[in-house]
Amino acid sequence: MNLYSSKQRWKIGLILMAFIILGVSLFVSNQILKKITEREKDKALHWVMTIQKRAELVRLSNRIFQELRTKEREKIQLVVDAQKTILNPSDLSVNQDIDFALRIIASNKDIPVILLNEDSTVSQFKNLPDSVHRWNEDKIVDLAKSWQSKERAFEITVFGDMKMFFCYGESIELQRLQKANDSLLLAFNADLKTDKSLLPMILLDKLTGEIELNNLRLKHQSQAQLAEKLREFKAQNSPLELNLGGENGRKLLYYSNPPELTLLAWLPYLQIGFIALLVFVGYLLFSTFRKAEQNQVWAGMAKETAHQLGTPLSSLMAWLGHLSSTGADPMVVNEMQKDLDRLEKITERFSKIGSEAKLESHDLVNTIGHNLEYLRARLSSKVSIKLIVENEGPIVVPHNVSLMEWVVENLCKNAVDAMSGEGSLTIRMQQLDREVMIDISDTGKGLTPQQFKTIFQPGYSTKKRGWGLGLTLVKRIVEEYHKGKVFVLQSELDKGTTFRILLPN
Repeated sequence: MNLYSSKQRWKIGLILMAFIILGVSLFVSNQILKKITEREKDKALHWVMTIQKRAELVRLSNRIFQELRTKEREKIQLVVDAQKTILNPSDLSVNQDIDFALRIIASNKDIPVILLNEDSTVSQFKNLPDSVHRWNEDKIVDLAKSWQSKERAFEITVFGDMKMFFCYGESIELQRLQKANDSLLLAFNADLKTDKSLLPMILLDKLTGEIELNNLRLKHQSQAQLAEKLREFKAQNSPLELNLGGENGRKLLYYSNPPELTLLAWLPYLQIGFIALLVFVGYLLFSTFRKAEQNQVWAGMAKETAHQLGTPLSSLMAWLGHLSSTGADPMVVNEMQKDLDRLEKITERFSKIGSEAKLESHDLVNTIGHNLEYLRARLSSKVSIKLIVENEGPIVVPHNVSLMEWVVENLCKNAVDAMSGEGSLTIRMQQLDREVMIDISDTGKGLTPQQFKTIFQPGYSTKKRGWGLGLTLVKRIVEEYHKGKVFVLQSELDKGTTFRILLPN
């Protein structure tokens, strides 16, 4: 009993120590996780600020480009006014300076212009590409009309109803800036879309609400998947509003927390789960090995006991035959024969414990009934033994008669000891759908709930001279050999205990 009490204390101590270690591990891991989380959040914040700065750069570039375009238009307006002065001499006055107008026209050295007649023929052109000498007139006209379609043209009245059209394009410098601006915007979008090292994000057009681009790692980006991701992002963070300039330049950028944060949040629990799994597997392995060793010890001890009993048993049977032939008292011979039969049965039990027991279909009522008859003659007369069979009739179930008698005998002897040789012992049997139920009840001193399982363990005994093997043998015979169950059904201190045995049909 002390062994199992000490074992229980060690178990509780080890469990408490394990919980303390787990608690400390979780605390340390969470502290480290908090620091890493803050660092990742700082990185995310820097990323957001970087995106905002780049968006401001794009917007600034657009604004500068628009200002340059406005200045070019103002400049070309001066050229047009000068051209009107020259082409419409009727408007000349004393104060008008033709030389000044010519100087204005000559100052335009970068803005391409084409002057079309009313019949869409080319009158003059300037600042066109160097390859213009290989162009035909139609190509120059097409270029002028493309500028007209973009509202980059002025109408000039020459004489009376005669008109000419002054068409202009963008300067080489403005075109270069336009390309730089477009490349900057494309680079901005490309970085958001292709750089997987950034936070997961989705860019929406604020006006239409349409998803323009994302950098999500999805194999198949269906609308349903994108909508689901967008809902997740909206729940995590407020959107970042970007203004890239222009009418359609307002965007909403939704982003998620870094995926590393989610992984780090689960990492301590994954580690603990993995360690717990290893411990559990190790426990199962060691438990299996320990059980196999116990089985070998049980089998070896049982075989050795049967072998050791066999030799003196044979000798005693010979001596009994000799006594019988010499005319000894028949009563003495009969009693000795009964004891020898008992020893022979014990030897048979140990022999079957040490090997695979053979199960045969017999009437379990007869098996237990005969065993109780034997016990009545050898137990205290102050113990009342009752056998109750529900729905009277035979209960045929596969079992080993010798071993099952041993089970009932051990349980009954324990019950008599618990009652101190005085009380009532009731065995109740009932045939269920798939199993047979046997309840053995006594009116003894009872058990505490902590003893319900420990009483079946080897070496556990409530008696000063007990070996603690009787109930262990009962459990082994019922569960190992008959594939059944045995357990304490109920018990109350100073009122009694009921053991239940369930055997499969």
